[in-house]
Parts: sequence; structure tokens; C-alpha cells
Amino acid sequence: MRRLAAAAALALAAAATPAGAQSVQVSGLSDVAFGTITGFGADLVRSQSICAYSGLLGGRYTVTASGSGAGGAFTLSNGAAVLPYEVQWSNSAGQSSGTGLTANVPLAGQTMLLSCPVLQATNTSLIVILRAASLSTATAGNFTGTLTVILSAN
Repeated sequence: MRRLAAAAALALAAAATPAGAQSVQVSGLSDVAFGTITGFGADLVRSQSICAYSGLLGGRYTVTASGSGAGGAFTLSNGAAVLPYEVQWSNSAGQSSGTGLTANVPLAGQTMLLSCPVLQATNTSLIVILRAASLSTATAGNFTGTLTVILSAN
């Protein structure tokens, strides 16, 4: 039986113009762990419900993500080998699929008026996917990486 251990660490930075930066909030992000992977026939999906909020008129914001791979690619690494992953974003909490993000490409037009910090609720899903096709060709080892998610007012 082939075994593969993989983990991804998520880091968050909120950025905008100085006036707009105070209007964008995010909370609830945590590390994504895939643990020891022994089955390679199905995609592995990890989703977390978070709070994304823009206090600007209309609640508009842009989300941009980058990974720790070359040029910001979404990849995990064990030193010599890389394992690609996908990132998706949904404007609803509790989702297992959403809009695919491309590394370093802003996804504009996101809106959210719910002030989840005040209501202590979540309103958005961040989804990380390891595809079966990539898992089936991966070498054994402990894979790690960093995903940076930036929200900016627009």
C-alpha cells in the first residue's frame, strides 16, 4: 500500500488602499491538513467556512490567492517533488465547491453585506482540492505549502 502524507498551511493578508483597508475584514482561516493519504481514486476536498466582509457601499471586495510554488503556483512540496492543488471560493458558508481561483489573478465582483464579526457567523467558503490524478502520480513523502489569500476593497 502506497502512503502519502500531505499538509497545507494557509496564511492570510488583508490588503487595500489605506482608507479601504479598514473596510475589509476576514476571520476564521485555519491550516488545512490532509493527513496520511492512502486512497488515490478520488479527489480530496477540504473546505472551511470563514468570515469575509467589506464595509464599503455594496459590500464589494476582490479576492486574490497565491501559493508557495514558483510564481505563486498552488503547489505543495516535499523538497524535490511538487503536488498541485486547486483553490475555490464561494460566497456561501458550508460549500464544497465554488469559483476556481487562478494564482495571482484577482476575482473581482465579490459582495457581502453580512457583518459576520458582529453576528459571529460565517458567510464564505475557502475550498482546497487535491485531485486524484495528481495524487496517483505523487511520490511518497510529507508535502507542505503556504496559501496566501488577500481581500481588497473595490
